[in-house]
Amino acid sequence: MTRSSTASAEAFVPGVPSVALIETEGARPGSRFMRPLEAIAAALLVAIVALLFAGVVSRYVFSLPVVWIDEVASLCFLWLAMLGSAIAVDRNEHLRLTLFLNRVPQQARGFVEVFGALVVAAFLAGMIPSAFDYASEEWFITSPALNIPNTFRVSAIPFGMVTMFGIVVTYALRRSRWRDLVLAAAVVAAIGLALWLLSPTLVRTGQVKIVLFLVVFVAVTLAAGVPIAFCFGIGTLTYLAFATRVPVFVIIGRMDEGMSSLILLSVPVFVLLGCILDATGMGKAIVSFLASLLGHVRAGMSYVLLGSLFVVSGISGSKVSDMATVAPALFPEMKRRGHSPREMIALLATGAAMADTVPPSIVLIVLGSVAGVSIAGLFTSGFAIAMVLLLMLAVLARWKSRHESLEGVRRAPVGVIGRTMLVAAPALVLPFLIRWTVADGIATATEVSTIAVLYALLIGIVLYGGIGRRAFYAMLVETAALTGAILLILGTALAMAWAITQAGIAQQVASFMTGLPGGWIAFMGLSIAVFLVLGCFLEGLPAIVLMAPLMFPIARNLGINDIHYSMVIVTAMNIGLMTPPIGIGFYLACKIGGVSPDEALGAIWPYLVALFAGLVLIAAVPWFSTAFL
Repeated sequence: MTRSSTASAEAFVPGVPSVALIETEGARPGSRFMRPLEAIAAALLVAIVALLFAGVVSRYVFSLPVVWIDEVASLCFLWLAMLGSAIAVDRNEHLRLTLFLNRVPQQARGFVEVFGALVVAAFLAGMIPSAFDYASEEWFITSPALNIPNTFRVSAIPFGMVTMFGIVVTYALRRSRWRDLVLAAAVVAAIGLALWLLSPTLVRTGQVKIVLFLVVFVAVTLAAGVPIAFCFGIGTLTYLAFATRVPVFVIIGRMDEGMSSLILLSVPVFVLLGCILDATGMGKAIVSFLASLLGHVRAGMSYVLLGSLFVVSGISGSKVSDMATVAPALFPEMKRRGHSPREMIALLATGAAMADTVPPSIVLIVLGSVAGVSIAGLFTSGFAIAMVLLLMLAVLARWKSRHESLEGVRRAPVGVIGRTMLVAAPALVLPFLIRWTVADGIATATEVSTIAVLYALLIGIVLYGGIGRRAFYAMLVETAALTGAILLILGTALAMAWAITQAGIAQQVASFMTGLPGGWIAFMGLSIAVFLVLGCFLEGLPAIVLMAPLMFPIARNLGINDIHYSMVIVTAMNIGLMTPPIGIGFYLACKIGGVSPDEALGAIWPYLVALFAGLVLIAAVPWFSTAFL
């Protein structure tokens, strides 16, 4: 894995450069201490896959469900999440926005960065006592099958928080100038003191205090480069601690709830599947087959790029992994045919946005978990929605390629097509296996993720050259870090959503939106605008967890189908993700393709317009989302 900064954001995805709290591999403050924890996290991931597969075999082969498997998997999962969160802090793989931080003058940037680190440390310090209390209270709750105290599971939360606190403080002490450190500590302490002194007044203040804590505080810390998970956490912590009489203890309970859903067990397994796809070259085999099939026609390479993103996304579940697989294989030939780098980046970015509803989409899995929507239904509808968007982009690509040079381009011989198809066939089976087994109710998303990983490992070893032991271990640790980063966002965002709901904001938002003239059409239009903006700033997962509890009940009251609404907001977020000058995904695509964001900025707008036209069509015609359910 390489590490360097992006222009807009740092992302916690495999193979994507990232700089957040620690700038160089040698500067990692917890490197020696973290090695044993990385090994434990890797072992936990292997244990989860083994347990889930054992559950599938016992249930479907021997018709003997083993009731304790889910409990053990849940215990391992929370420990994996918290250890992974700590690894992500150590490795710089928590998502954060750096658009504003990068515009801070160089002489002031050191202060802003250490201020962000101390904000994270303050949040963790404020939560650690409650985390220990929560673990202690859980001693009196025993698991149904194993009959052991729940403390063994939830002790992961205080352990992970203490570890992250140690890493962040060590970083601040080692990497900061003393002047910046003292000044940042004084600012954080002054803010804390002011809030403590004003607390009696804030408690009596009306709902305007929500704006201060859950909007202003979150926005300021986000602009300062604090990872998004901690932005949500510090906003919620300060609101409950200084503006309400609700104990901070509640936040830990909400985080545990957000990070422990059994549905989310498929997230680390699908992330691991994406790593296997990259490491074995299965994705490149699919690209080569499509290139031999379509490469000779006008706009053929654009079709291949879009088709590859569509198919590969059905295996990896990560849009960035998809881009990193497809771009190096296709860009050289596209350049030879006269495609400009800026146009290729535009098509790559919007194609990745198009393909994000193709199962196994991690965003769809998380959405199904937090909004109570059928994941099987989301997977089925996701294929159809991606096809609509694919058609819109393909039409635009065909028009833009009307002057493409086809000199020297020949149709691939039948023998070449046959050989590439033979090589790609085992990989091509995976996306259809995933979609078919989940959509037809044969297996859950969690079960099919395990089967897909073991299938990919077997095929990768037998047909695609295998994976070395060191590479496989690195994949396990990277998957743990990514899983921890994802789940920490889910936990803190769910806590923040709970605070917003308890403050009565949800009811006010519902009353406002249901009272809009135009009924469900106006609500759908407003939802598109909201998720487009959130997609630019927050990426899909935090936006989903934060807003789904507020928006889905309103949509249901207006008679909007859950699946239809899900497809609209996920598509809107994906478009926002790729929309410059803020959209995180746009900068990641530029980084992967080796093109300056300034150069690609002008080329992406026609493709975004095509996606937006597809979004309007999807929103206006529910049939596209529900026809195949």
